[in-house]
Amino acid sequence: MINKIKGKKVLVLGLAKSGRAAVRLLLKAGACKVVANDLKEASLLQREMGELEKHPRVELVGGGHPESLLEGVSLIIKSPGIKPELALLQKAREKGIPVYPEIELAGHFSQSPLIGITGTNGKTTTTSLTGEIFRQQFKGVHVAGNIGFPLCEAVMEASPEDYIIAELSSFQLEDIHSFRVHIAAVLNLTPDHLDYHGSLEGYAAAKRKIFLNQTAHDWAVLNWDDPLVRSFRSAVRGKIMPFSRREELNPGVYVREHEIFVSDGRHSRIVCPVEEIRIPGLHNLENALAAVAVSWVGGVALDSIARGLKSFPGVPHRLERVMEIRGVTFINDSKGTNPDATLTALRAVPGAKVLIAGGLNKGSDFRPLVKAMAAEGVKSLILLGETASLMELLAREEGFTDVSIVPDLHAAVQKAFRSAASGDTVLLSPACASWDMFKNFEERGEVFKSAVISLKEALESEKCPYRA
Repeated sequence: MINKIKGKKVLVLGLAKSGRAAVRLLLKAGACKVVANDLKEASLLQREMGELEKHPRVELVGGGHPESLLEGVSLIIKSPGIKPELALLQKAREKGIPVYPEIELAGHFSQSPLIGITGTNGKTTTTSLTGEIFRQQFKGVHVAGNIGFPLCEAVMEASPEDYIIAELSSFQLEDIHSFRVHIAAVLNLTPDHLDYHGSLEGYAAAKRKIFLNQTAHDWAVLNWDDPLVRSFRSAVRGKIMPFSRREELNPGVYVREHEIFVSDGRHSRIVCPVEEIRIPGLHNLENALAAVAVSWVGGVALDSIARGLKSFPGVPHRLERVMEIRGVTFINDSKGTNPDATLTALRAVPGAKVLIAGGLNKGSDFRPLVKAMAAEGVKSLILLGETASLMELLAREEGFTDVSIVPDLHAAVQKAFRSAASGDTVLLSPACASWDMFKNFEERGEVFKSAVISLKEALESEKCPYRA
């Protein structure tokens, strides 16, 4: 439990978006000193910190995590990506200094109801869609968390009558103590971030913590089609609202005869036909069912839920159609950062495909993906990044021979266009993290889109050598 902040000296580890937001919230809460620390050199951090760097109660320390940072510190707020095994954190625990994630700090000061959405795939889409649905009925809705807008920032903006809908990662949840959400949704669980958590069991345990501090008055929304997620019901203290694409549930959210239904255990009501959901694909149907369940238990009326489903266009970098060039469609799925996400993308895109993949390995097993590629319409595989050689080896072992390794995304787009025919799709869905070559998946997606635009401009100028 976070004690009173006022008059305390607090250390913030990691100064990306969530770290900087934590610094701002700590200052607002009256911390007498905030030590802001990052691996980057202080000279590189100053621009990112902006006015915070000049604040009289902020001490900026870059270039590492020396033990001297702990002097006089009452608690530590760490950014999600910093591993618990960091020597400084181990020393802090020896000294009895509590360590909390940024969401713990946000939860401590939040006056608004918190809704948390986690899972391996579909978190950003479901969180954004849920926000769109809530906005059909309520004025004050804040979509935050792992989606790119820090939870601390949302807490500072929100009023007590507002709603905060947060995408929550396993990194954020792993170290929580008293953090509580009124509605907790778990979408699915497949192996991911095993390099961080060590095993699927460790990864699942971090996700399961979303229920840790719930009470009998809270809600858990669970994917009843996912056996591992369904097993989480034993950890739930509150009420359960399941959702399923495959079976009728009572109570629950389900599909019958191509229509979405909500059952409260006594009555079933139609939300809308499946075909009216704007975002395509079976995986997005599951995301929509989850959003319906969260919204329904959150008090949103059925007509508002239906309007949100019909109007939501999807999120950038998730099966985002970029453009068509000479009959070849380019799709940006940079958010496909694990093999299961990429396999889902392949199944959602019809016809023949040229797949661009590769990046930083998070401990994933790529073999099921490469085994399925041919059956899912992949005619050519173009690889880049840290995992390129490994994925090429696995693909060739499975008999998939049309494989190329390229140095960057611009080269990948050019090679993909040469490999594609009219009617084909070039799909960027890396199955890997972006951090070996890019700051994040957003930057990777933007570079891909820029490369596609450059290709189109070159073709229009009739100077393009790639294909007649």
